[in-house]
Amino acid sequence: MAIKIGSAPDSWGVWFPSNPQQTPWSRFLDEIVEAGYTWTELGPYGYLPTDLPTLRAELNQRGLQVSGTFAMGNLEEPDKWPALERQVLGAGELLAALDAKYLVLIDDAYTDLFTSQLLAPRRLDGDAWQRLVATTQRVGELVRKQFGLTLVFHPHAETHVEYEDQIEALLAQTDPATVALCLDTGHHAYRGGDPVAFMQRHHERIPYLHIKSVDRAVQQRVEAEKIPFALAVKDDMFVEPSKGAVDFFAFRDVLQAINFDGWAIVEQDMYPAPFDKPLPIAKRTRAYLREIGIG
Repeated sequence: MAIKIGSAPDSWGVWFPSNPQQTPWSRFLDEIVEAGYTWTELGPYGYLPTDLPTLRAELNQRGLQVSGTFAMGNLEEPDKWPALERQVLGAGELLAALDAKYLVLIDDAYTDLFTSQLLAPRRLDGDAWQRLVATTQRVGELVRKQFGLTLVFHPHAETHVEYEDQIEALLAQTDPATVALCLDTGHHAYRGGDPVAFMQRHHERIPYLHIKSVDRAVQQRVEAEKIPFALAVKDDMFVEPSKGAVDFFAFRDVLQAINFDGWAIVEQDMYPAPFDKPLPIAKRTRAYLREIGIG
């Protein structure tokens, strides 16, 4: 087993390219190193410097390597393609120059994450679903051919690929040579899935992990009271691996059994986070994963 452990700006409360409630990017880079990580994602395009010489110098002086970053957009509406393409090309150029391997793709949310206002159907019909599949395939082919990257699709709460049946359908309808999967243990558990069993079934399509857990009591209250997703995150619905519902001992056993050779990026949603909150959590999480034999 050869797991490369990293973290991401998301674990420092970063959701947007620029926002006064977010940890400044230089502090994030300093603290991810202090927490014991050598791999990082870039976060929302524009959070870290997009000027390549500047970004490379900031990473190099801290001994950090880049595993990937994400692009998020509406995958089912053709008129949204230009905006998604710009995001993918910008991120892809940086990733390729920094010797990263993965672009993480996320469908846009069907609700306003701060109000729960419904912005699109919760589930897609046949034609719209096929457009989502086709766009996913298109992005995968684009980043592979142009940048040598592997696309890993990230199922995410409040998007059109969040439940296990939707993830299974996407995997069945996309080319394994073009589209792999980023399994987020926290989001998977949040939507009632079993990340341990799912990893067992589909590990050949999963080279890239997002590691976090979910507080089941908070999750149940969120669902019962229909609390908006962003407010649920603020209420610490997602928790560090040692404290939540995901069985990370069983997950470790699966990783060992399949001899997992890939990336595990700690990505604990916590927007917005007081600036002093993330670092102690990041340190505890890094120590916990090391103690139980994950990296």
